[in-house]
Amino acid sequence: MATAITNARVFDGERVLGEQTVVIDGQVITRIGGDAPEGVEVVDARGATLLPGLFDAHVHTDEASLALALRFGVTTELEMQGTSTKPRRGHISENDAMADVRSAGFGITPPGGHPSELFPKDFRPGGGGGRPAGDPPVMPFSATPQEAVAFIPKLVASGSDYIKFMVDDGSIEGCPGLPMLDQATLDAGVAEAHRHGMLTVAHALTVDATRMSIKAGIGGLVHLFMDRPHDAEIIDLIAESGAFVVPCVVLNASMMGITGDALADDERVSSRLDEAWMTTLRSSFGHYPEGKLEHVLNSVKALHDAGVDILVGTDASVPMPFLGGLAHGASVHHELHYLVQAGLTPVEALTAATATPARRFGLDDRGRIAEGLRADLVLVDGDPTTTISDTLNTRAVWRRGTRLTA
Repeated sequence: MATAITNARVFDGERVLGEQTVVIDGQVITRIGGDAPEGVEVVDARGATLLPGLFDAHVHTDEASLALALRFGVTTELEMQGTSTKPRRGHISENDAMADVRSAGFGITPPGGHPSELFPKDFRPGGGGGRPAGDPPVMPFSATPQEAVAFIPKLVASGSDYIKFMVDDGSIEGCPGLPMLDQATLDAGVAEAHRHGMLTVAHALTVDATRMSIKAGIGGLVHLFMDRPHDAEIIDLIAESGAFVVPCVVLNASMMGITGDALADDERVSSRLDEAWMTTLRSSFGHYPEGKLEHVLNSVKALHDAGVDILVGTDASVPMPFLGGLAHGASVHHELHYLVQAGLTPVEALTAATATPARRFGLDDRGRIAEGLRADLVLVDGDPTTTISDTLNTRAVWRRGTRLTA
């Protein structure tokens, strides 16, 4: 049966439409405006705001985490290292009880390079959702331009949706001198990925790594540098390149030792997380206590003011305290808060979690409330277009037109 959501204030991904009726039939939005048709289920959304389903544009995920994300209104997660590639996610794409996912597969990094330093010796993260059997993922360890070039077609063939490059010398993680891609290897890999028509993204936590990535022609930066304040040169370099930025402010805060305690103390969050996730959220990475959150927030605002596309992402992964301060779904709302703290308006922050990531990752079927698009929707009490914390007042979530049950 079709559904009409009535009396909702509608944010369409870019602007506030005011109170509208939104009709869902099957998996798509079929009408915006007018009265509810006869014979449909009516959801009276008086006092609430209807948003496009939210994105998390930087995660490491599994089925349990995708289900958790959906409970917070996150309908699409973009995996930046993991196994949710095209051949391995068919069952996820058809399961409306969890967020949809796209994946880089595994990022190009030298042997012994990032992220190996993050994990205790012999640590093997356990999947929370029973990953499907299949060919083993491509592990693209590359120390030369030739090796990087050779791995690109393998990543494409194995189902990566975009290609990620790790540009990290370990200095932020407390492991200076970590093996790192050099400029020639990065340049060659990015150029080859572009020859295959692939979007490229880079992990870069320092200004120097950011500069290397932009020089190579990277399409997006899935972290924001945190080793120093920005200057006009690096902001202009990013802006002129056309690259987008996923700042992951919540991750940078965690690297500085700032826990997610404030978020965990919110009953709207704690009521949806189990003990393992609560423990993780109340912890932090803590590898870079000398960092200054103020510098990161100022850099976000400078990039935004320069016209750089900002996307909401968190770097949430598994419920382990040494990967702490983050939780799937919940941390998207924390990141929205940080973007507003940085100086974006609530509408601009919401766009960074909806229309902008959909556009930059080529997911043209979602990210906005428009006729013919997927009915990925979240209904929240209050008005997050003026009070960003209202995004946590979840009243209902739809994924492809199917309403999530409690």
